[in-house]
Amino acid sequence: MNEAKKIVGRYAADFIKPGMTIGIGSGTTVYWLIMELGARIRQGLTITAIPTSIESANLAKQEGIIVSDLNAINKITLTIGGADEIDPAGNLVKGGGGALLQEKIVAAASAKLIIIADDSKLVDQLGKFPLAVEVIPFGYVFVKKTIMDSGLCKRVTLRKKNDKTFITDHQHYILDCECDKIEDPRSLNVALHLIPGVVETGLFVGMTHKAIIGHKDGSIEEINY
Repeated sequence: MNEAKKIVGRYAADFIKPGMTIGIGSGTTVYWLIMELGARIRQGLTITAIPTSIESANLAKQEGIIVSDLNAINKITLTIGGADEIDPAGNLVKGGGGALLQEKIVAAASAKLIIIADDSKLVDQLGKFPLAVEVIPFGYVFVKKTIMDSGLCKRVTLRKKNDKTFITDHQHYILDCECDKIEDPRSLNVALHLIPGVVETGLFVGMTHKAIIGHKDGSIEEINY
């Protein structure tokens, strides 16, 4: 799968033209995109990037990519990012890496959103991968209980890393919600947002324009939505 991710990341770089301002997502597949862009920048490509995480920003700077802030630019031509799940309509579950808040803001500010992934991320229905819900630390136990009591998800756990509570780039917590099957992504997204304390969810509904999928045999598939 790592080879498929590498091929897709490099392939996606062809969508980025000189002078563009682009959003750069986070994750293992995007790593290869950034590596390829770094190589092209050393050959003369000039672009500006709006990264969706501190990790991506640091990597982009390391590769010589000009990094800017969303508040400082007028438009983002396109954003390229990964996903944890992609359904047949192009709806996504994201947030496995914890950068869902900035990822969604940058995606919403972009003219186009392109998702790059290996074929294991294609699913018939969202829900097998835990849904990340970003919450403020104050009252997170209330939010967790509200989600459970509502029946929206079957199990909710506070994300931890190295036995410590995982903290997002914006100093929030993440609740990982096990839903098994998400019948109506749009309705679930709205219902979760109505709970006080919820900052953002990992459901990206109706936002994807194209998915570039790498297969184990080395082939690449483009899916338009």
